[in-house]
Amino acid sequence: MFAVYAESCSADDPLAGLVVGERPDPEVPADWTTVEVKAASLNHHDLWSLRGVGLREDALPMILGCDAAGRDEDGNEVLVHAVIGDPAWRGDETEDPRRSLLSERYQGTFADRVAVPRSNLVPKPASLSFEQAACLPTAWLTAYRMLFVQGDLKPGQSVLVQGAGGGVSTALITLARAGGLQVLATSRDEAKRARALEIGAHQVFESGARLPARVDAVMETVGAATWSHSLRSLRPGGTVVISGATSGANPELTELNRIFFLQLRVVGSTMGTRDELARLVSFLDATGTEPLIDRVLPMTEARAGLAAMQAGELFGKVVFTR
Repeated sequence: MFAVYAESCSADDPLAGLVVGERPDPEVPADWTTVEVKAASLNHHDLWSLRGVGLREDALPMILGCDAAGRDEDGNEVLVHAVIGDPAWRGDETEDPRRSLLSERYQGTFADRVAVPRSNLVPKPASLSFEQAACLPTAWLTAYRMLFVQGDLKPGQSVLVQGAGGGVSTALITLARAGGLQVLATSRDEAKRARALEIGAHQVFESGARLPARVDAVMETVGAATWSHSLRSLRPGGTVVISGATSGANPELTELNRIFFLQLRVVGSTMGTRDELARLVSFLDATGTEPLIDRVLPMTEARAGLAAMQAGELFGKVVFTR
């Protein structure tokens, strides 16, 4: 079958190991099924995999891709939840120490077909296209969990989204606005600040700028470069929710004195559960909220999508179609 896969990994030249070609059909264990992929979306996870982060050499070649929407073996339109846990695990699957994502231990979604546990399928509503649905299982689910599960935010509260532009940050802005929150966003790029206003931010600021008022929560995906600003932007008792650190994981100052004196909460967040994905789908279906797509490319042009992500040229999601 057709597939886009990592044949090798390189921290310095990640696209060097990318192959667009043929791979064997997926193996289907008991209680698993296959999905005919109609659309799959790109995540930074795919670029990190090509750099060798989280992808062992003995797992190569590995089909890339966490997210997909398509048709199951009975012809039903479905989304694929990307978190694969231990079958014996009970509870929040993001806390399963043996969990992994598609394209880590198990072949990913950038292919004609992908094999997944039957329990990982979520029905796709008619209100979402395959391209829109393919955006949800990683970036949009991450944003949903950050805001409404780990952040526990309620309508009327305020939130700052650091680093507007990427898939998670644009999802945070859109979902926060749809959820009745007061949304502030930052970016170093003037054009991205303008786009953030278009998709739902109430106010935008240059990175590091002082805000007119402190916020109830900060959604942090940038890391070291924005960490101090995130803490200084919180009201006493506020919450910073962290799901990534694209600029580095070790800020120069942790500012523990600020955290304990202002009683700030620092909360980690990773992906989301299958039930949370189903709730996210229902939320979008009920509100008419649509994922922001930067570009749609045929899967044969996956290299161009990854190059655009590597260059930081995106505002929203890249979607590959078959």
